Amino acid sequence: MLGSFTSISIFAYDLDSRGLPVRVWETVVDATEGEAIKEAKALSKSHAGALVVRRDGKPAVGEEGDPIIVFQVCKIGDFN
Repeated sequence: MLGSFTSISIFAYDLDSRGLPVRVWETVVDATEGEAIKEAKALSKSHAGALVVRRDGKPAVGEEGDPIIVFQVCKIGDFN
């Protein structure tokens, strides 16, 4: 749709001293969901967890959709 967008973000988490997941890495990618999931799976091998989130929106009218979790693995924390 004209004027709409989809953004895909990848997050990686490590555990803090209390064993709680803390976001340590985030990027917005110009990739398909499948490619982002593949990257998140690779990240989960060196981090406590990984997450892929998609947001749909219409910036021309000031709308940003709610985040939709596309993929998650292991321990994750807050991503907003």
